[in-house]
Amino acid sequence: QVQLVESGGGLAQPGGSLRLSCAASGFTFDIYAMSWARQAPGKGLEWVSGIYSDGSHTLYADSVKGRFTISRDNAKNTVYLQMNSLKPEDTALYYCATGHYGLGSRGQGTQVTVSS
Repeated sequence: QVQLVESGGGLAQPGGSLRLSCAASGFTFDIYAMSWARQAPGKGLEWVSGIYSDGSHTLYADSVKGRFTISRDNAKNTVYLQMNSLKPEDTALYYCATGHYGLGSRGQGTQVTVSS
């Protein structure tokens, strides 16, 4: 079955960077679009970014455009989210998911906290 395991979260200062990873197994990774979504305390799930199965196209929410970069390594069955210029409002539980817009199978998430 689909298994997605996120890692790389933690505490970062405003303006800092973190790189999230998501290791996938149990399905044919290289034919699936993948995405990242997040959920802040007391708020609903927010789509962050998506990437086509071959990595040829990427999609970003306006709130992260220019600061976050999604990428994937199909040889390693892994999708990444490089997060730069972090803001306190980026604090959330970050999930990777199958599909372009975070609506498919999701992992357990990795916590990102941005605070000074």
